Parts: sequence; structure tokens; C-alpha cells
Amino acid sequence: MTGVKAGLSKVPEVTLGFWIIKILATTLGETGGDAVTMSLLQADKDAHNGGYLIGAGVFMALFVAAAIVQIATKSFRPAVYWLTIVATTTVGTAMADFADRSLGVGYMGGSLILFALLMASLIAWRWREGTVSVNSVRTQRAEMFYWATILFSQTLGTALGDWMADTNDFGYENAAQVFGAALAILATAYFFTSLSRVFLFWAAFILTRPLGATLGDLFDKPTAQGGFEVGRFTATAILVAAMVALILLAPQRPGAHPGSASEAPAE
Repeated sequence: MTGVKAGLSKVPEVTLGFWIIKILATTLGETGGDAVTMSLLQADKDAHNGGYLIGAGVFMALFVAAAIVQIATKSFRPAVYWLTIVATTTVGTAMADFADRSLGVGYMGGSLILFALLMASLIAWRWREGTVSVNSVRTQRAEMFYWATILFSQTLGTALGDWMADTNDFGYENAAQVFGAALAILATAYFFTSLSRVFLFWAAFILTRPLGATLGDLFDKPTAQGGFEVGRFTATAILVAAMVALILLAPQRPGAHPGSASEAPAE
């Protein structure tokens, strides 16, 4: 495909503000998801009581509804976009917990399955659209690939965060520091190397999820487990307020599409 016309994407321009809100959204997904599946449905006390599955079903319905509205909009709408992102993080939390704990596949098994689904989504997107760059998200088909990829990445990130934090009692704080350091390395690569910007974006997008998962657990877990014991509902309310404030105070612009044949994806 050549001669792509300049235009505006249905997703926001990738800036520092984007990443800050994304980390808040992923942390919110962890506290909000756990508030429903663990605090309300008591799945943490009995992983086979159906709590994780019910939570995953409820959050999946919310995600589908939000995604339908997002895809139906004609232009970038920050509130709708970030609501859909939060929906992917909550359903990702419940789905990862269901796979890891209720199905009994464990952290490694769940992570491998989710990694395979994520790679399959990216490969299919690349094959059909010629690129997986977020700057190309301007058609309904591209946007469906985009949201499917995000859903798998959010779920994978949850599994990775829990895996690292729980392995050999590594702890939530240590795990958050590891994922934060990994993101710092990617940021350094962005500014000082010529590595693919598309690769760096998706690598950072995936890693913000386990960072948010470990931060969320760090906030709401009991002090005996290394957490701050803020409370899931309290932490969720604080994160919602912070996200809303940032969205209102730091207005975002839609990302620009490639405007020349040299930047356009190949067929």
C-alpha cells in the first residue's frame, strides 16, 4: 500500500503524558479487578468458587461495550479511549488470575499461552495491514487488531507481574523496581539508538502492565505480605481521580498518520 494520506489516528499521540496515564490505568486495572474478584467475590479465599471466572465475564462485557463505542467514534475521544484501556486492564487482571489460579496452569503456563496469543495477534495484524504501528490505526479493521493486541498484552502483563512478585517471595516492591528499570532501559534505547520505534512502543506498552500490576498489589496488599494495605476500593478511587485529573489537565492530541509513501506500510 503506497501513498498513504496524512490524517489523524483514533489513538492518542505517544507522549510522556500518555505513558503516565497508561501506568495509572494499568495500576487501576489491578486494584479494580481485585476489588471485584477478591473483595466482592472472595476468589482469593477459594480460587474455584467461580469468582475469577465471573469477574472475567463481567469485565469482558464492559470491554466489549467500550470497544464498540470506541471503534464507532469517528475521531479520537480521550474519555472513551482511556475507558477502553482501563477495561482491558481489569479484564486482563481477572483472566490472568483465572488461568493461573483456577485453571491451575500456573504463572509460567499462563504467561506462555498469553505470549503466544499476543504474538499471533501481532502477526495477523502485520499480515493484514502491513504494519503494527499505532500511527496506522484509522480503519475499523486496524482498530480491532489494535484492541485485541492490547487485551492480550494487558493479560500477559498481569501474569508476568504476579509471577515475578510471587516467585521465591521476591515481593511487589522489588518486582516493580525491576519492571521500572526495564522501562528506563527502553526509554534510553528510544533516545540514544535507532531501534525500531514500533518495537520499542509495544515492548514498553507490555511492560507497563506488570509494573502497574505490582504497584497495584503493593498498594492494597496487607503489610504482612509487603504491601501498604491502602485497601482495594480506596486505591481504586485514588487512581480514578488521578487519571481523570490528568486527562482534563493535560489534553491529548490524536496521533498523526504517516504522510508520505516512504513512511507508508508495504503491501
